[in-house]
Amino acid sequence: MGPIDFERPAEFLRAQLLRPFSALADFLYPPACSVCGISTGGHRGVCAKCWSGIRFIERPYCEVLGIPFSHDLGAGILSAEAIANPPPFDRLRSAATHDHAVRDLVHGLKYRDRTDLAPMMAAWMLRASDGTVESCDALIPVPLHRTRMLARKFNQAAELARHMARLSGKPLLAATLIRVKRTSQQVGLGAKAREDNVRGAFAIAKGCENDIFGKRIVLIDDVYTTGATVAAASRTLRKAGAAEITVLTFARALSEPI
Repeated sequence: MGPIDFERPAEFLRAQLLRPFSALADFLYPPACSVCGISTGGHRGVCAKCWSGIRFIERPYCEVLGIPFSHDLGAGILSAEAIANPPPFDRLRSAATHDHAVRDLVHGLKYRDRTDLAPMMAAWMLRASDGTVESCDALIPVPLHRTRMLARKFNQAAELARHMARLSGKPLLAATLIRVKRTSQQVGLGAKAREDNVRGAFAIAKGCENDIFGKRIVLIDDVYTTGATVAAASRTLRKAGAAEITVLTFARALSEPI
């Protein structure tokens, strides 16, 4: 038994009471890799092979779009894309590139109801947030339309946001931004078609305008592909008076650093 934390007696007591049940759970449900399922040393982990295939997005990168650079060009450098087509949000941050194990994690959460993956994914996102979660006023997930919500049963972006709120202590505004237009699936659409598909898709829920006006918002989604969805959502937030908008995703589609 480790040393007793006398400053947190309730937490220590809870840990000791739950220890036998934790051991039983490990026996009945042995820890396994969250991606491939092989045995690992702990729950909500990733095996060495899957881990080696994850490309975390680290500095140096574009301060606006978060696109990684192959060389450090100095602080505050922007990508050509950010200069030519400034987005309606202030910055984008993502935890990792959308390939290999990361793509499997996204699909597991989104299509296979693996909500158990959300706490780990949210922790990675918090690490990638570059301090923006710490300084924000609220977290807002990209919403689903009510018909898709009925079919899917849960919103993967809201699951990630819920766990980020728990980890960070920041307010979660899950019902402030709503989807008022039933859009087609974005998968398989080109950039222009994606933009047209989500135009006018979002609105601020009635009576929630003060949640946004003058606030620093972190907008949360699972994947950034062309950016059409978060751009449309950001325009709605900006129109409602958001002072600052950071888009934070678990993954982003990216080929190679520029």
